[in-house]
Amino acid sequence: MLRGIQASGIAMSLVELPLVAGDGHASVLRMHRAADGAPGLFLLPALGVPAVKYDAFARALVKDGVACAVHEWRGNGSSSLRARRGVDWGYRELLQYDLPAAIAALDESSRWYFGGHSLGGQLAAMAAARQPQRSAGLVLLATGVPHAPTFTGRQRLGVGLFARVLPLLTRLAGYYPGDRLGFAGREAGQLMRDWADTVRTGRYGHYGHRDGLDEALSRLRQPVLCLRMTHDWLVPAASMQALMDKMGGGGTVQLFDDTRLGTRADHFRWMRQPEALAACIAGWLRANP
Repeated sequence: MLRGIQASGIAMSLVELPLVAGDGHASVLRMHRAADGAPGLFLLPALGVPAVKYDAFARALVKDGVACAVHEWRGNGSSSLRARRGVDWGYRELLQYDLPAAIAALDESSRWYFGGHSLGGQLAAMAAARQPQRSAGLVLLATGVPHAPTFTGRQRLGVGLFARVLPLLTRLAGYYPGDRLGFAGREAGQLMRDWADTVRTGRYGHYGHRDGLDEALSRLRQPVLCLRMTHDWLVPAASMQALMDKMGGGGTVQLFDDTRLGTRADHFRWMRQPEALAACIAGWLRANP
């Protein structure tokens, strides 16, 4: 389905591309088109956030000359599945079925950079490690490895305790009732157990990849841009650095405070006022063609 959008006096097109993954899961890829040949950002949302919530960010990117394809996570928005007892998935299904289907739908006339917000950034890096020939580089927004020791004080204690409770909670409920707990939304139990494993160990599993994702990430050699918000307690500097270290420790870090962002620089507020981030990303893409 194609529909025109008017924003800031600029005509832009949103194309909703239906996708069917290898195991039958159906969803929609929100493709925000820019000029022919423009670079593109394949964006993976944060945990529990529907793709439509990134429309303002995608429009800001298009205004700056960057196409943006926003993925829909299994269990959210346009997804044909909802987590419940007996309907479960984890990182393996996302990496093995959903992301390859979306990547295959990307316009090959554009040079695509993989990117993501929060959990989406971690999975974008893993997707690039699995299919490095399809990714020109990484754009990581407010993301890092959520290893408990990368946090400090009460956050470190709270994140670590939460990760220890999650396996029992999700097995008793049959899914993760985040809509009732106030963190993320209703999510698959295995997805949250995979997240909790990384909180405890700082490592990623194999998730169907023959060598394991940590090993694959260590071989990834692509330009990396990391965007961090000063008030983002969910991604302390050490957490972001831990993800960069998995890829050799290189990359460019851009720090956004309230003044630079134009609003409070926390984990989610930038989505409502994304122009500064979009301009930064567009400038970096022009410098790394």
